[in-house]
Amino acid sequence: MSAGSNIKPQDVEGLIELFKASNWDEMHVQVGEFELFLSNDPKAVGPGKAVAAPAAPLAVSVAAPASAPATAPASIAHAPVTAAIPDGLVAIRAPNLGTFYRAPKPGAPPYVEVGQTISEDTEVCLIEVMKLFAPVAAGLRGVVREVLVKDGQMVEFDAPLILVEPAK
Repeated sequence: MSAGSNIKPQDVEGLIELFKASNWDEMHVQVGEFELFLSNDPKAVGPGKAVAAPAAPLAVSVAAPASAPATAPASIAHAPVTAAIPDGLVAIRAPNLGTFYRAPKPGAPPYVEVGQTISEDTEVCLIEVMKLFAPVAAGLRGVVREVLVKDGQMVEFDAPLILVEPAK
């Protein structure tokens, strides 16, 4: 990846995880000089000058400028998809794979705090994939009892994010 590229190893890993969780046959992403091609066909050949990184059954090829240094993906902590939800509580779950953010921007107060009363349309967090930020609405009325995910943590699709005691 080039020094001028905004693509981070976490972005690439997020795209790979998104592809694995999808029912897509192939995915091609190009941002500037960075190019990523994913396919479920190990014999697939991606566009451009690609170097195949063999993986079964997922074929991955990444093309980057020749001057770009090779970087290994960063170690990312993932939120568990399944967690025991205590009786009487409901989990607000990740609508897609991505990076979890508690606040709209660094240094800003979190969307919600433990003990806060929320309504169906209360935004509780953001999930980001490739610089696309999707707000997550609570979807229910109640009181926030626990935030299960750390800010900046990668989450899988349907991972529990926040536990809420529903209003009666």
